[in-house]
Amino acid sequence: MTYEEYNDIKENNEKMDLNEFKEKAYIAELESKLLRMEMEKRDLERENLQLIKENEILKRELDRLRVPPLIIGTVIEKVSDRKVIVKSSTGPHFLVNVSQFVNPDDLTPGTRVCLNQQTLSVVDVLPKEKDLRAMAMEVDERPKVSFSDIGGLAKQIQEIKEVVELPLKHPELFEKVGIEPPKGVLLYGPPGTGKTLLAKAVAAETNATFIKIVGSELVKKFIGEGAKLVRDVFKLAKEKAPSIIFIDEIDAVAAKRTEALTGGDREVQRTLMQLLAEMDGFDARGDVKVIGATNRLDILDPAILRPGRFDRIIEIPAPNEEGRLEILKIHTRKMNLRDVDLKRIAKMTEGCVGAELKAICTEAGMFAIRDGRDYVTMDDFLKAVDKVMGKKSRGEVISPHLEVLYR
Repeated sequence: MTYEEYNDIKENNEKMDLNEFKEKAYIAELESKLLRMEMEKRDLERENLQLIKENEILKRELDRLRVPPLIIGTVIEKVSDRKVIVKSSTGPHFLVNVSQFVNPDDLTPGTRVCLNQQTLSVVDVLPKEKDLRAMAMEVDERPKVSFSDIGGLAKQIQEIKEVVELPLKHPELFEKVGIEPPKGVLLYGPPGTGKTLLAKAVAAETNATFIKIVGSELVKKFIGEGAKLVRDVFKLAKEKAPSIIFIDEIDAVAAKRTEALTGGDREVQRTLMQLLAEMDGFDARGDVKVIGATNRLDILDPAILRPGRFDRIIEIPAPNEEGRLEILKIHTRKMNLRDVDLKRIAKMTEGCVGAELKAICTEAGMFAIRDGRDYVTMDDFLKAVDKVMGKKSRGEVISPHLEVLYR
């Protein structure tokens, strides 16, 4: 073989290898494109399935929107599991069938139901009607107040424990003795003596649901609205029993009824009568206790003061010297004191209530801060007593926010 022949063969082989390499590269590129197209196809198929599902959901929603609205009715009487007498929202009574998807045990007299417009058959049961304002009155977080934070009211604390705590925690004691536990307690006394503070302590010490109402919240503008709110509050309390309803400033809704009435007075009396019926009516209250608070016992209606509604009426008086000393010790236990004689201050503050003693401690601390000190002296307390007692003698308001705390 000549040298020229060898070179020709070598060149041909190199050309064949290059063509084969190019062919393999081209095939690899086509396979890569095919893989990408298959992946894109799968993505498009998934997207298509998702769009089909969304389309079906929208179609079902559109079909539901096209369905005529249901009629609201109330069950009057249950004839059988699948037949009830209902009163529709338009007025007349009907004997209707019950859908197989409705549990017949849920159909009791007074239950609100949905009725088909054409057949008037019961197709759904509505939840019990509640006033959102009543639900908002429930105290979710327990007040951080205990009976140890209340001074000078040992007897009153014992009485309220017997009426409220004992029946809820140990009802078997009353069953053994053979008596019914008290249903409610009314706290009365001057402003600032600790009525609301006692209720806060009860809420903190018991595991019962605590519902707080201010009497003025029950007085509404429109006829029947206040009475409905009272019903809803007691209904909520029964559902969440054991529970405590605390009605502060109860004299706003329970004042004595008179003959000379305006339209507003009549509405307040309707609310009062509903409150009387809920406190001691035909329906048993169960483990629902009522605590009322007022500083105007003299204007309350006699009907609400009788046993069966408020079985115990507890006076919360202004503290004596020993009680004032206890209150001062409570309010000064976190204060940095130097040479302070609390007994002397307790003697000087004759006639002061808890809110005023709290104000004296706060004013003494303010005098110390004004002088640039981090401790409180007896001189600060003497100036605070003079300031607070001077306001009291002149009939000025003493720290309204503190008076609210201790009312």
